[in-house]
Amino acid sequence: MTDTGQDRPGHSHRWQPNRRARSRQLAVIVTVVALLAGTAYATSALLSGSDDGQPSTDTTASTTSGRSTPSASPTPEPGAGITGPLNLLLVGVDTRVSEPSWEPHGDAVLVMHIPKGLDRAYLFSLPRDLVVDIPAFPKAGFSGARTKLTHAMSYGSRDPAGRRPPNTAQGFELLATTVSRYTGINRLDAGGVLTFGGFDNLVDAVGGVDLYIDQRVVSRHRRPDGTHRASGPGGYVGPQMVYEKGQRHLTGWQALDYARQRYINGGDYSRQRHHQQLVKAVTRKILSQDLTRDPARLDQVMNAVGSGFTFQGNGRRVVDFAFALSGLSVEAMTLVELPGHSVSDGSGYLGEQLDDVSRRFIAELRAGRVADFLAANPTLVVPR
Repeated sequence: MTDTGQDRPGHSHRWQPNRRARSRQLAVIVTVVALLAGTAYATSALLSGSDDGQPSTDTTASTTSGRSTPSASPTPEPGAGITGPLNLLLVGVDTRVSEPSWEPHGDAVLVMHIPKGLDRAYLFSLPRDLVVDIPAFPKAGFSGARTKLTHAMSYGSRDPAGRRPPNTAQGFELLATTVSRYTGINRLDAGGVLTFGGFDNLVDAVGGVDLYIDQRVVSRHRRPDGTHRASGPGGYVGPQMVYEKGQRHLTGWQALDYARQRYINGGDYSRQRHHQQLVKAVTRKILSQDLTRDPARLDQVMNAVGSGFTFQGNGRRVVDFAFALSGLSVEAMTLVELPGHSVSDGSGYLGEQLDDVSRRFIAELRAGRVADFLAANPTLVVPR
């Protein structure tokens, strides 16, 4: 994303992105980025379907997975060949790199499904503690296990020889395979992740966000002045930041902190909803600012993300997806809340399991009947 798009000697036919294109590009970045609140370090990879219908992690495969590809013309239109439906895997990865023994975990796992017309989007989350079958992964010396989804990142990031630090990109690869097998979505067209600092800086760069806080949330991590609470023998100690119910304006650290909280009414299911609500709030704020008329300001916002955001389109640039999705508005983004419940083996908590209606939603999404299913099950739709 460092290319200015300006003509170079011998490249007179090079496509030059205009300001409107760059604002659309930024909108797509923000949509991906905002879902990943809670990330401390990130990278991304791509999962695409193989010819036999089984998941594959070949990062050299075409993003369009057998669909038409861009013309060989020296001036192909950005996004040429990208058709729906599309599935984007969005993962917030907590690595706590300051702790030498820490392994990365997938703290936020979300899928954005965009139907064939590319004019609507459906966002849903999978619980971090969802009990799944994580397949064997020889690269990491992992033999497979039935455990929480969040651990797929940890197991996949390991080096069989014990070398440090963990390989987060490799961990994402295993997480992507696990998500694909669980959902039955064999083709994931792109992926993206964001760092803590990248998200914090992004929100501040756009002047904060306005968000309706749907329940009182008490922070475990931050004091009212934004400093981190100290960790004591019994947990965190010291004054706590409180987010009261109602329409609020949040700065970068506040938005990040609010979206991280899961020890609240509704637990991680509420946190998933807050992630999704934040997506729309940040994206709406970006599009409400006339950045197309202020290129310096646009650069400032894009630079705020910087190296804190990584997008992998498996051969496609983020601007290609931006052009393909140029007809997608914030209002056309539907947030879907999938209910679930805890499971145990009689001796303790094992994790979470999606309810029948949630599993049916995923099946109907694969079949291309998601709109009809949500019309018949409106309680799954997060209020605007």
